[in-house]
Amino acid sequence: MAKLKTTFFCQSCGAQFAKWQGQCSSCKSWNTIAEELVQKPSKNDWKLGLKKTSDRVSTPLKISEIDTAKTVRMDTADNELNRVLGGGIVPGSLTLLGGEPGIGKSTLMLQVSLKLPYKTLYVSGEESQKQIKLRAERIQPLSDTCYILTETKTQYIFKQIEAIQPDVVVIDSIQTLQSDFLEASAGSVSQIKECTSELIKFAKETATPVILIGHITKDGSIAGPKILEHMVDTVLQFEGDRNHVFRILRAHKNRFGSTHELGIYEMLGSGLREVTNPSDILISKKDEALSGNAIAVTLEGVRPLLIEVQALVSTAVYGTPQRSATGFNAKRLNMLLAVLEKRAGFRLGAKDVFLNITGGINVDDPAIDLAVVASILSSNGDEALAKNYCFAGEVGLSGEIRPVQRVDQRILEAEKLGFEIIFVSKHNKISLKATTIKVQLLTKIEDLVDVIG
Repeated sequence: MAKLKTTFFCQSCGAQFAKWQGQCSSCKSWNTIAEELVQKPSKNDWKLGLKKTSDRVSTPLKISEIDTAKTVRMDTADNELNRVLGGGIVPGSLTLLGGEPGIGKSTLMLQVSLKLPYKTLYVSGEESQKQIKLRAERIQPLSDTCYILTETKTQYIFKQIEAIQPDVVVIDSIQTLQSDFLEASAGSVSQIKECTSELIKFAKETATPVILIGHITKDGSIAGPKILEHMVDTVLQFEGDRNHVFRILRAHKNRFGSTHELGIYEMLGSGLREVTNPSDILISKKDEALSGNAIAVTLEGVRPLLIEVQALVSTAVYGTPQRSATGFNAKRLNMLLAVLEKRAGFRLGAKDVFLNITGGINVDDPAIDLAVVASILSSNGDEALAKNYCFAGEVGLSGEIRPVQRVDQRILEAEKLGFEIIFVSKHNKISLKATTIKVQLLTKIEDLVDVIG
């Protein structure tokens, strides 16, 4: 039996202290430090119920001797998830999926577990087997390769893994797991770290991929210590407005692929549907041309998207003008309004300005600056922009239109969706020659005012 000891952990950030104190010196939170029992487990704790153990010891190799053969990924039968993961699940990897309550994390993972052509063990510490069965019947016809287990003790879970020998393990959620080697309560910092460590050892030594579902705090970060995100291989964020039907899967960390990929789903009564053409759903359908609408060509990873930017400029009723942005950085909106007032002569200081990115998504690509400016000018003059216009450019503080990355890809996507004119910076290096779409080059913000004015 390993020696037990007590130590103090901050329940907010996970910092460790030798003695109790009122304020955490790391995150500056008050009254968040609690005493917990910890113990140094042996290296084979997770194997206690297993018969097969690996005694292989790692040896150092010259970098020239390391085998660089490409790892065969496991196809999830979900194109959006495959894209975000970088081509599929890597054997032996640990993936953490976070998101707000009720956003659809469990639905997504259960749907993936039912679709997988591999033997999958879905471990739930939050729902009963009957609840999961009812949800599974709603999603799709039942699978013969998906096993459901309701258990929170990690030692019992590993015994069931020995009996079933699954190819993929899904844990819902990591905050409900509890190890017998610690006396701390489930969801505490030490329990989350210990359970994750056991799952990491299991995944690496058996080459079995493990997918963890994690809760998030009110400020949007994954609940538990920050070290949890450092321990896993991939961190996925499932986001979206519960009032909208669209959900976005984004990779915040990925050791086996790009961290800028994006997957879009539509929430239906029968589960989550993959959206193959996101530009079609992000641009609203209108019977007539309306002022204050502009189409921006943005880029998420290697995937070009066309999104609609809506602006409303009106005379301020109250003393202080309002500035409101949904899906866009409010500070950047204030900067663009200042540029319009200083460089183009528009008096917007006494007017309310509201900005909205349709579809309930958040965009941080600077290439949409030009579309934001165009929509504000359109709403201010109450003149609609042409339906075949789209924009891709960054606006600088001196009013210049700055180039953006991968402009060729943006132009081709706009051309594919039927747009006739795209406004870009004159300083972009465009290698495309024969295109049906007209490329309008701009140098400064005054050029845009002249063209659309």
